[in-house]
Amino acid sequence: MQQIALDIGLSAGPTVANFFAGPNEAALKHLELWIGAKSSAQVRSPVPTYFWGPEGSGKSHLLKAAREALREQGARVGWMDANVLEPAEFDETWVAVLMDDVHLYTAEQQHMAFNWFVNAQTHQRPVLAAGELAPIELKLRDDLRTRLGWGHIYGLQLLSEPERRAVLRQAADARGVFLSDEVMDFMLKRFSRDLGSLMELLELMDGYALQTQRAITIPMIKAMLDNQ
Repeated sequence: MQQIALDIGLSAGPTVANFFAGPNEAALKHLELWIGAKSSAQVRSPVPTYFWGPEGSGKSHLLKAAREALREQGARVGWMDANVLEPAEFDETWVAVLMDDVHLYTAEQQHMAFNWFVNAQTHQRPVLAAGELAPIELKLRDDLRTRLGWGHIYGLQLLSEPERRAVLRQAADARGVFLSDEVMDFMLKRFSRDLGSLMELLELMDGYALQTQRAITIPMIKAMLDNQ
């Protein structure tokens, strides 16, 4: 049965609090220490951190959670992902540089990423980066690839199916929503198994069920999708 990938994310935005670590506890703990107190700016080590793993393992979630936490501290950051086609020049007011999807960077993006890296090191600013491959396997220019592999490196793993079920069950219970085993099977077989997409799907299902005064069943889910 073909999976349906929903191109949607967590409406509340990725945060450290809504990241279910599972086998990725070490990466989460590192990021929590890196972010520091929510209410004040931190002096962070300039040693870079690189998260890598397959799609849906939580790399982008962690980077976006870091970006949001720094913004809550009143800090400015440099952000680049594969969709930023014309990256800005490095800004000395940035407290950190965050680079996502580095495995997809074009030659121009790689050039700017290297520039950011050099400036970040010069100004003692930390770098957080993420990609699908380990640094040594990245098809990037050598000077950028070696810098990505210089500091803290965390390989992330996908959650197992029991872990995804447990997270969905916990989130549903928190909403007062009942998910039958049949509905859970349908969700995991038919939709993207990225936990963020599954949590957004749960939110959409809950809202549609309240709006239509229907229980969450497979026919209800299909009707919801037909109305999208």
